[in-house]
Formats: sequence, C-alpha cells, structure tokens
Amino acid sequence: MSENRAVGYCHSMHKFVAILCVASASLAQQAGPGFSSQWLDKNTNPCTNFYQFACGNWIAANPLPAEYSRFTRFEELRRRNEILLQDILEQAASQSRKRSAIEQQIGDYYAACMDEEGIEKRGTAPVQKELSRVAKLNDMKSAAALIAELHMTGVGVLFRFGSSADYKNSSQNIATIYQGGLGLPDRDYYLKDDANTATLRAKYQQHMADMFNLLGYSKTRSEAEAKSILDLETAIARASIDRVTLRDPNKRYHKMSKADLRALAPTFDWATYFDRTGAPSFNELNVGMPDFIKGVDALLRERPLDQWKSYLSWHILHEAAPLLPRAFVLEDFRFYRQALQGTKEMQPRWRRCAQMVDRELGEALGRKFVEKAFPPEAKARMAGLVSALEKALARDIGSLDWMSAGTKKRALEKLNRIANKVGYPERWIDYSSVKITRNDALANSAEASRFAEHRDIAKIGKRVDPTEWSMTPPTVNAYYSPLQNNINFPAGILQPPFFDMKLDDAVNFGAIGAVIGHELTHGFDDSGRKFDGDGNLRDWWTDEDGKEFERRAECFVQQYGSYAPTAGETLNGKLTLGENVADNGGLRIAYMALIDTLAGKRSERIDGFTPEQRLFLGWAQVWCGNATAEEQRLRVRTDPHSPGEFRVNGTVSNMPEFRNAFSCQAGQPMVRENACRIW
Repeated sequence: MSENRAVGYCHSMHKFVAILCVASASLAQQAGPGFSSQWLDKNTNPCTNFYQFACGNWIAANPLPAEYSRFTRFEELRRRNEILLQDILEQAASQSRKRSAIEQQIGDYYAACMDEEGIEKRGTAPVQKELSRVAKLNDMKSAAALIAELHMTGVGVLFRFGSSADYKNSSQNIATIYQGGLGLPDRDYYLKDDANTATLRAKYQQHMADMFNLLGYSKTRSEAEAKSILDLETAIARASIDRVTLRDPNKRYHKMSKADLRALAPTFDWATYFDRTGAPSFNELNVGMPDFIKGVDALLRERPLDQWKSYLSWHILHEAAPLLPRAFVLEDFRFYRQALQGTKEMQPRWRRCAQMVDRELGEALGRKFVEKAFPPEAKARMAGLVSALEKALARDIGSLDWMSAGTKKRALEKLNRIANKVGYPERWIDYSSVKITRNDALANSAEASRFAEHRDIAKIGKRVDPTEWSMTPPTVNAYYSPLQNNINFPAGILQPPFFDMKLDDAVNFGAIGAVIGHELTHGFDDSGRKFDGDGNLRDWWTDEDGKEFERRAECFVQQYGSYAPTAGETLNGKLTLGENVADNGGLRIAYMALIDTLAGKRSERIDGFTPEQRLFLGWAQVWCGNATAEEQRLRVRTDPHSPGEFRVNGTVSNMPEFRNAFSCQAGQPMVRENACRIW
C-alpha cells in the first residue's frame, strides 16, 4: 500500500521524477515503516551532518506529499494509524451488523461527516441560527449569554474558560480564564511589519471576505466586514501576551475572587456568562492574563456593536467551515493550509473525518484502536524502558557538579514521585450521554463539544483526577504534566519507528527511550523546574543553584537561536528552550540507560554499527522529515519545538558520547567547542 500511494503521488509529476519516485517507493517497501540502516546517506560524514547521514535516504524516498505541508516520521506514523482508524470507523458505520453503543457513536459521527451530499443539501442552514442570534444583539453587555453558548460549542471568541489544577494547590481544580479569540495562529501575525507577514494579513482579510461572500453577503459588505474584523483582532492581539513570556508559569497564575474579576473587567456580564456555561458555584479563579482581560474589556466598551457582530459572525463561520458545503471547505483550505502552510492539496475526506472523530470522541475510538494496536507485551516492555530511564536520570542528578546537595535531594524526591502512564487510561470516558446522529455532521460536532466543555467545567472545585489523559490513545505524541507530575505515552506513538518490539534495545533506547527521557527532564526544564514533586508552583531551588541553571540554559538559547530553518528566519532560542533542554537531557540519560542495560553483555554490531551508534541512529531517524518554507516560517513563530534537523544535530553536537561513538574530531561540525549541558 505504501508503494501504491507513493507511485500515485508521483504520477502527477514529470516523467523523469516519477521514475525516481518509483525507485524511492521500492526502497520504502524494502526498508519498512520503522528504523532501517537503508535510510542512511552513507555519502555524508556523520561527524559533518548527522541528520543527513541518518535520514538522507528517507528524505529522498519520502518527498513531501501534496496534502501535507510537513511530512516527518510523526506524520508517517499518523497516516498508518489513520488507516487503522478508517477500518475501525467504516466497520462501525455499517448498519448491516449489530453495533455496540460505542460503535454506534463513532460510526454515526463518521458517517455524518462523510455524507457530503447531505451537507451540500443543508447548505448554510446549520449555522444560520447562531448567526441570526448575533444579528439580534442590542449591546455587548447582553452578549455574555451568547458568548457562553458559543464557547460550549467550540467557537473560541474573546477568551478561554475552563478548569485547571490550581498552580499552588495542584490536587484541586480551579476555574481558569486564558487569553484567546484570534483567527490567525499568533499575535505576531497581526503586529509584525515584515513583507511576508503583511502579505499573509492581506490574504487573511481577503479570505474572510470570500467566506462572507459565500454566505451570501454582497462584495462590498463582505470586504467591509473583513476589514473591520482584522482591525478588531489586531487590537485583541495588542492586548495578548507573547508566547515566550507565557513560558513562565508565574506569568500565567493570578488567583483572584469573582469580585476582583468584575472590578478588572466591569463591562462584561460575568455572572450571566458563568451561569450559562453551567459552571458550579465558585469564589476564586485563576485569571491567567489579567492585562489581556482588562484590554478586551476596554474594547467591549470602546468598539462599536457592529464591529463585534462581524467578529462573532466570522468565528462562528470559521469554526463551522470544515463541515459546511464544499465551497466553504475549499476556501478554508486555501487560506489555512495553502497560504499559511504551503499545502498543495486537501487530505481525502475520510482522513479528515477520522481526525475529527479522534478529536471529539477520542477515548471511544481509542478503545477500539488499543484493541488492535497495543498488546499487553508492548506495555510491559515499555514499562521496563521507563524504569531504566528513571534510574539513569536519578544517577545523573546525583552526579551533577553544579547542583548543591539540598537541591539534589529535592530533585530526586520530585523524580521519585513522577507517575507513569502508558498506552491508554485506566478508566475510559463515558460518552453515553452524547447524542450522535447519521445526518447532521455540524450538530454532532457541537454536541461533542458541549459534552467536553461541560465535563471540563464540572471539574471546578473538585479534586484533580490524576488518571485522566490530555491526549487520545491514537495520538502520535507524548507529554509531561507539571501540575500532576506525570509522564504520558499514548499507544499511538508506541509503534515503529518510535517503539519496535522486534528491534534491539539500542534502537529502542535511542527512539522511544530518548522520548521518555525528554518527558522526564521536562520536569526539570526552565518551566517544569518551578513546580515541586506535588505539582505545586514552588521554588525548591537555592538561589545559587537557580542561577547556575539559568547560566547553562542561556547556552541553549544562544545555540538554537543561531539556527535558520529557512531564509530570513532564525529559531527563537527562548521559545524553544524547554524542548531543547529536554532533547539534550533526554538523549543523554537514554544513553546512560543503554550502557546500564548492556553492562556485562557482549557488545555486538548490527548492520556494521555498535549499540552506541545504533542508539544515536535510532534517535535521529524519528526526526527525519520534509516541510514547506511556509510551514517552517509558521513554526518558527508558534512552535516551541525546533525542527528535526536541529533537534538531531543540535543535541548530538553537545555530547562527547556521540563524538566517541563515531570517532569525531575537534573542529568538525558535530563537535561543539563550547558544548551546552544541564542534565
């Protein structure tokens, strides 16, 4: 199947290129979906460019598919997982067999999403009710009820409201308000004046006008509405806090009473808003960004009602677009995928629908995924890898020459309290109250959003459930939660090339082992280190140790801030700091864990490589990828992760272990003269 897909993509290209692609497809079939020495570019010296050495043949064999702006091993695995999800969903959608309650929900959601003919027939009727409510608004003070209901159906206007663990009492959930309400990916898209950003703003304005035109507005009205919305969103962006500032949890925690909130933002009817969301009674909440809320409240007073109506109408339309008739879907794609990311073609409908089911009924679909893709023996082996990494990190902390004994003691206490969650939840979410039909995709989406929002808001004032997950089981990702002090690895990522039951320990330690180490060391990065072992925001470092950490962290800021993924765009070393620290620490302790595992065993070469070399190759090959220039520019501004090339080369160039494994010499590019290190 991989070969057929690759050849199909190449047939639209020049004949000569198609021949090369068929050859690449054959290599892909021969090498398989996971780690392979056949992906190596052996014409490149590993000490000159290790990323190219490890990934060169994979990059050549996997030209960017037309429906992707970025195609990495992550997307490769997501595609394989989605093929399995497609099979699950198509079987569940069939009414010719007896279906369980879960199969009915996920199957009918998928069937309604796939019903393009029915969606065309309904036209814009599914959004007209909400748009007409906006049209009837008499003033923004009375808009609180409407805004609450929009939030409950996933329309993210003005701000975000929900529950979160209290930063200083992490066992308890508290009401939380954060900034939001923008149609572009980041505040910088509204505020920067470079030519590329200005062009994208103009395209965004035209996109809004085109969407309103599809809705039936005249050209003159559509253009006026779009101009007004961009003006208002620019004002909201000016009130927003930048991403680097928000990396500091102290800048996101401002606990206050509801009376304090009303004094901060008196124009908005908070009592009505909280009532219409169904929030339980509460006295205190965390207003994450008070200056933002104050700024938006001023805009509610100062800006005309018609401008706000345009803004609310736009966000209703934007949120609904993927499930409206094809003209809206195409226009949404043209801006958000083509203009912003450089994607050439839309993904097939089945893939987009599978993603929606995963996003909105994720644990229902996830139960079926786990049955097919994650056997008990995989969970057991993964548990062994986690244990080995935890032991290595404990040894690493104990050996640090820059950290005092008291801080080491508290760091080890925190490490010992990190909980491990592997594969899937202990208790699955009960979706039995969610009413899904086969004939209204947009209504299903709204129903699923209401369920998720009500479920989240109902947690306010209750104890935190540490068994809950923030990712669905098919997700190809992992995370560390500083407020719960736990690491989480969904079954979706525990597949080749990240985790392979058939491969040796060296490759698995380099791939999923380094990911485990990455998540563990997030508990000790520039943000995670500010939380203690109970998940509370508390400074447990001595002043001197804190300064030593910051001094070492600045080395990473400078190193990664010098990398340029695309012309004219360098990485933001401060935005990517936490992920870079975790990459460097994670791979180092994965190496330590491998050496511990190999102790007393005969070291054998496989495909001509030592276990140490295979560890580094396993690490590098999970980051192979291709991306458009547009996607690279977008990620430079919004993504706290460095691109794969710099995750690989930036990390190994700091490691004497890599230098020794590949016999690199001083002065070669993969040997940094002033190597950065924290863990």
